[in-house]
Amino acid sequence: MKIIIIGAEAAGASAAAKAKREAPDADIVIYEKSRITSFGACGLPYFIGGHFNDENEMISRTAEQFSKGGIHVRTGHEVLSINSPARTVKVRDLLSDNIFEDSFDRLMIATGATPIVPPIENLNLTNVFTLKTLNDGLTVRQAARNPDNRNVIIIGAGFIGLEIAEAMVELGKSVRVIQLDERVLPDLFDRELTDLIENELKAAKVDLHLNESVKALCGNGHVTGVRTDKGNYEADLVIICTGVRPNTWPFRDIGMKMMANGAILTDEYGQTSIPHIFAAGDCAALHHRSKGEAAYIPLATGANKLGRVIGENLAGRRSRFPGTLGTAAIRVLGIEAGRTGVTESEAMKLGISHKAVVIRDKNHSNYIKGQADIVVKLIYHKETRELLGGQVAGGTGSAMRANVLATAIWNKMSVDELAMLDLLYAPPFSRPWDVLNIAGSVAR
Repeated sequence: MKIIIIGAEAAGASAAAKAKREAPDADIVIYEKSRITSFGACGLPYFIGGHFNDENEMISRTAEQFSKGGIHVRTGHEVLSINSPARTVKVRDLLSDNIFEDSFDRLMIATGATPIVPPIENLNLTNVFTLKTLNDGLTVRQAARNPDNRNVIIIGAGFIGLEIAEAMVELGKSVRVIQLDERVLPDLFDRELTDLIENELKAAKVDLHLNESVKALCGNGHVTGVRTDKGNYEADLVIICTGVRPNTWPFRDIGMKMMANGAILTDEYGQTSIPHIFAAGDCAALHHRSKGEAAYIPLATGANKLGRVIGENLAGRRSRFPGTLGTAAIRVLGIEAGRTGVTESEAMKLGISHKAVVIRDKNHSNYIKGQADIVVKLIYHKETRELLGGQVAGGTGSAMRANVLATAIWNKMSVDELAMLDLLYAPPFSRPWDVLNIAGSVAR
């Protein structure tokens, strides 16, 4: 059996490794456009910020290690097209520019995503970056360590934008964040939580510009400023963090069903609308358990899990992917925030009959150093009282509480059950009634 996997990062690497364990005799080939395999881009803000200095720590498995396991990885090879009826792919060797065909019995698309770059004038100036690849991280890290690059402007206030803002604050830069929306993280957290994060940024002297649109970059060869619909700002370094889109454009004419943004739709087996082709990672949609529909959630957790399931199915099994809740977390300076399920904004858009409750408390006992505010928001079904979503933000221990909420939602628990859930108590970690218990009680 011949298996071809397009892409060697989280989803593709997980699938290849699992398929080889399940079917040791299978001929598995991975085509990877870059020279890097199993790269975890989530570590880039922390590499840039100096939390670690060896970029190889973001690589979990090299091409050589794959080869020792019997998996053929061809880096520097770009798959140009797929002929589904013939079960062939057309591939370009980027070093020699040679184009050739290869055949497969089963195929997996794991081509990831590419950064969205808004229509801004003068994007070709130097010291203007996106942040997705290892090379991006290396160049931004070098630029950030240049003392002449004092004024940093970050365009976009999603996860990566805010993590980079933290890194630049820690490096002693003057930081300005420009966000098109009226809040930071608007698609991930409701206002009660984003207010905390915005206040933390402002307390750290980050200039936060909301409801503002970047029109042009200024400079002659090298960036010197940013012009928006509201003003002009000095800049020595600009980092564009305005989200990603699925990297599926070469395969949009082969008959696969996709979301409007190009994310490939798959079934519970990770299979596309073409039976012998599978897809996972940032190029594919996931089934959302709370929403009951496909959602585009470009996170490493879903990529690795669906990748593992597809690896089993490439080898001939019929394993099911149970879906996702979009559970995620971020740290912004002194604030942790975690989320899972649906936000109240999403529940309203989906027309779900729901209620919400917001609780403000402390993360642990007052006589233990480090006590801090903590905010919990629960979204639950109005009639059944089943938990649908939850968000937690505040001091130490806040983000990990989202895992409790994810477990509760996964198992269809009600707010009444959450109120009496047997959560731990010790003064350094919580109070006798944990904030999650209190939230459930108030919702009762």
